[in-house]
Amino acid sequence: MYLATVIDAHSRRVIGWAIAEHMRTDLIQDALRMALTLRQDPPAQVVFHSDRGTQYASAQITEFAAAHGITRSMGLTGICWDNAMAESFFATLKTEFYYRHVWPTRARAAREVGAWIEDRYNRRRRHSSIGQISPVDIEMQYSSEQAEVQLAA
Repeated sequence: MYLATVIDAHSRRVIGWAIAEHMRTDLIQDALRMALTLRQDPPAQVVFHSDRGTQYASAQITEFAAAHGITRSMGLTGICWDNAMAESFFATLKTEFYYRHVWPTRARAAREVGAWIEDRYNRRRRHSSIGQISPVDIEMQYSSEQAEVQLAA
């Protein structure tokens, strides 16, 4: 099973993800499509950063990004720090969840990994990089602050 993710750099929230039995470009496009669906009103400038895997560098993703106004960014070859946020997410997934379970089927593994992302990682797990609160909580704080600014204007 393969997991592709799209992580919001501000909140650390996994806003798009896809799981499949293949690592083709469609997997990446499905994760991006989920992120676009969640962020129905995206900011004017959206940057999608990834490593240099063939799926990410494909013509299909280039066309998808252009069609949706997404600027692509890629890290340097062999430099894991360029994609540190994704590396950190996958290390957390493996340490706190994946290595602690055995699933009877691939379908069940996919469901439970998805549930962990949405419930535990995004809504309950505290992140040191965002003040020991969850990604959803920081997004709610930001939304409240933006509403207050608009009311004050």
